Amino acid sequence: MHRKRDRPERLALLEELNAPYKLHALNMKTGEQRQSAYLSLNPMGKVPAILHGDTLITEQVAIGIYLCGSLSEAGITPAIGDALRGPYLRWYVFYAACFEPALVDKAMKREPDRLPWFLTVTWATTLNALTTQLSKGPWILGDRFTAADVLWGTALTWMVGFGLVDAIAPIRHYIDLWNARPSVSKVAKIDADLLKAQGNA
Repeated sequence: MHRKRDRPERLALLEELNAPYKLHALNMKTGEQRQSAYLSLNPMGKVPAILHGDTLITEQVAIGIYLCGSLSEAGITPAIGDALRGPYLRWYVFYAACFEPALVDKAMKREPDRLPWFLTVTWATTLNALTTQLSKGPWILGDRFTAADVLWGTALTWMVGFGLVDAIAPIRHYIDLWNARPSVSKVAKIDADLLKAQGNA
């Protein structure tokens, strides 16, 4: 596996999948993601990009679904035919399709009644959907830990840490549970070493 450095959920996912991988770290401060070597892989200049054999995958949700499908033996992805397959895909995609856009609208102080009807998803409704689901816990699909928890656990940890999301009880409990996993401490050490090597410590 080949990964360009970004927020740590993709690396945590690789760890949870027990996948062999090789990191290729980009120094975002020096603009390596906009240089020709990386643009030849991803003309958008976005990170991460995963190179699996000859297959290049970009975009957060696509990377997660691809990796989990290719490495299903790890057991953190409900298989086709599993009753949790639909809920798993719903909550995996819900993050990028609903949660992040609603959070951006909140941060930008965009009022829902001034948006086109097809873009109107209020922050309160979105947050309530998430916290209701988390309250069924301990994981987003109940007792079963899945790759969706890697995405949500990492994202909510980051958002709470930067004050973008309030650490209300269901969210606080969830991110504490996520951050107790061995993959989190391992990825934190890897990222700290990368930052130090790039002179950003």
